[in-house]
Amino acid sequence: MEAQNYKNHVRYYPMYHFVMVPLGIIVFILAVYLAFKHDLVEGLFYLLLTTLIVLSTLVARIYALTLQNRLIRTEFRLRYERLTGKNFDEIEAKLRNPQLFALRFASDDELPALIEESINHNLLPDEIKRRIKNWKADNYRV
Repeated sequence: MEAQNYKNHVRYYPMYHFVMVPLGIIVFILAVYLAFKHDLVEGLFYLLLTTLIVLSTLVARIYALTLQNRLIRTEFRLRYERLTGKNFDEIEAKLRNPQLFALRFASDDELPALIEESINHNLLPDEIKRRIKNWKADNYRV
């Protein structure tokens, strides 16, 4: 596996991004077409069924991402405390979630300074990632 870095850290899951999402869009469009061009009752049934399936898929993904975000925060708290010996609560309150999620890629050596820089300059997540010199891979994310 290639070492993770800024240029290759975005992850796509082919089954979700390139199969389920396009098929969901196609089925939804077909259901709308059936509802307005053919039998209204049958079309509405397919439209509701398609909406239910698409929303169920999205809700499951949101649940997984929410859990992942909680795990990242917990890991980050432990990591910060291990590196600095300080409680992370005060610092955590000054960081937005996207900043925190970007900071997780920073190596232990550069993390404390990058946290300060992120807070003081209100860095965007992409700016944080671009400033990381030694990338700490996250290969287990959803």
